[in-house]
Amino acid sequence: MSLNETSKFIALILRHKPEAIGISLDEHGWASVPELIAGISRTQPFDMTMLEQIVREDNKQRYSFNEDKTLIRANQGHSIPVDVELPEIQPPEELYHGTGIKYVASIDAQGLIPKSRLYVHLSADMETAIKVGQRHGKPVIYIVHSGKMYRDGYRFYRSVNGVWLTKQVPTQYLTKAE
Repeated sequence: MSLNETSKFIALILRHKPEAIGISLDEHGWASVPELIAGISRTQPFDMTMLEQIVREDNKQRYSFNEDKTLIRANQGHSIPVDVELPEIQPPEELYHGTGIKYVASIDAQGLIPKSRLYVHLSADMETAIKVGQRHGKPVIYIVHSGKMYRDGYRFYRSVNGVWLTKQVPTQYLTKAE
């Protein structure tokens, strides 16, 4: 398995299925680094040097170590209930959501919902939203009126890697970008 494939496997473990390698996460999403390495090592060569390289070079900054590198967690994107201890923060007036054309009818009908994840993921800039949308085919970008949402009582969080998170975005706070 390449380092990129291993990184995706780690994302699966730390966000969705720690039991796939026989480990568990604590209530804040932390996993034991020795247990993670041992679990992955059962099916392929894997060590701390490789894990540190994946964390350091991941272009999306998906993972964080604790101070002494004995614990690791995914920064966001979980489908299992964990509290990654994100502080509530006031968002900018506008955030962006990139998606594919195949999801437009659903979003136009029900707004943005987290589906299998704990939060809706939003981007701080249009360029990032376009990149996210391109993963789903022809990109469609929604402008999220996050400042108004916040003033109306919705909560926002920003993960360690800069992704904005909220529980949902009702349709009245969405405008399709031209």
